[in-house]
Amino acid sequence: MKNFLLVGLLGLCLVISACAKKQTVSPDEELDQNNAEVTDINAALMEPEQFSQEPSIRGAEAKTSTALSVIYFSFDSSSLSSDVLNTIKENVKYLKKNPKINVVIEGHCDERGTTEYNLALGQKRAIKVKEYYVQFGINPNRIATVSYGEEMPADKRHNEAGWEKNRRAETKIIE
Repeated sequence: MKNFLLVGLLGLCLVISACAKKQTVSPDEELDQNNAEVTDINAALMEPEQFSQEPSIRGAEAKTSTALSVIYFSFDSSSLSSDVLNTIKENVKYLKKNPKINVVIEGHCDERGTTEYNLALGQKRAIKVKEYYVQFGINPNRIATVSYGEEMPADKRHNEAGWEKNRRAETKIIE
C-alpha cells in the first residue's frame, strides 16, 4: 500500500510540474537582457552577416603588415569599444587602397578560460572585426577568419599587462 501511495504521489508531482507554465522570452528580449550595456559602436551594426564565401587559408601563409593594426578587446568580450573605431577605419583605408589582397582575421584570447571557450571567443572576436570591415565597405569574400584561442600569445607574461596584449584580433595578408 505504501509503494502504491508513493508511486501515486510521484506521478502527481510529475503531472503538476509538467503543467507549470514557463516564462517565454523572445530572442530579441534575451539579447537585450544579456547585453543591457551595448556601446554605441556595437549598436550601429546591422544584423550579423552570414559569411559563407571566405577565401581559403589552407596552405597559404598569413603575413603581418605594419599597415594593419591590431584590434584589442576587453576581458571576456567580443564587443568593440569606441576607441578602437579609428584603428578599424585605418585598416579599412588600407584594404580599400589594396583591393586585390585577401586577409585573414585571427582571433586570440588570454590564457584564462577553457580551451573550448577561448577558441569560441577568439572566433567571435574575428567575426566581429570582419563585420565592421564589411560595414565599412570591404567585400566579405576577401576576408577569412580563424581562432587561435589562447594558443598564440603575443605576450607570455601571466599577469594583466600580458593578458591585455593577448586579447586581440590581428588582420594579416594571405599570400
